[in-house]
Amino acid sequence: MKKTASLTVGELAKTADVHVETVRYYQRRGLLAMPERQYGAIRRYTVADRDRLRFIRRAQRLGFTLEEIAQLLALDAIRDRDRARALAEAKVADLDTRIADLRAMRRVLVERIEHCAHGQPAEPCPILDAFQHETAEMSAMEPSGTLKEC
Repeated sequence: MKKTASLTVGELAKTADVHVETVRYYQRRGLLAMPERQYGAIRRYTVADRDRLRFIRRAQRLGFTLEEIAQLLALDAIRDRDRARALAEAKVADLDTRIADLRAMRRVLVERIEHCAHGQPAEPCPILDAFQHETAEMSAMEPSGTLKEC
């Protein structure tokens, strides 16, 4: 693909394996520019737009939010290495916290499953009961599914 090649919004979306509405959403969020119409024709996107869209999608797959991606997009690849590293380090710390939270949630569920498997048939289901009544394990969880700060 040449540097001057132009793409329709549908072609652009296809190159990044996203829907056209995703491209438009990124434009509304300010992550991707909306090109001007040339003489009333359809909007045409460049290779740079394609590369930017792919950047956004790759960063999302690594867990970055759109706000964080906007910060990354604003960085210069040479001058802002320290800032890019700091953002990546913060993301790793966030992922570590989320992994710990998921492990704790898994542990609670496994305990409920075990209790269910070995409980008496006449007893209420411990899985459903845990959702109806606050337990010590469940009280440590926030409604969002993450553990409360200690």
